[in-house]
Amino acid sequence: MTSTLLYLLTATLAALLLYLASARQQLWPAATSNVKPLRVLALLLSILAWFFAGSALGVWAGFFATLAVLMLVFVALPFIDAYRRKQHVG
Repeated sequence: MTSTLLYLLTATLAALLLYLASARQQLWPAATSNVKPLRVLALLLSILAWFFAGSALGVWAGFFATLAVLMLVFVALPFIDAYRRKQHVG
């Protein structure tokens, strides 16, 4: 249970950091000035999430579970960003 929660949180944080390192994100515009540290930290957190998922599910199942969480967050973050901007327009 603890390893599962840890890999979910670390993979989500890694995806968030990679999203913040992208050039066109508007969620936190000040983050684009520190792109390289964000990417390095995101890579380290992704590996750590794979380690946690591997201990919970096995090596390859953990790898693909980590990828699934990363992809889910990568898809959700632009929608959250667009929804947040829509709320502030009107």
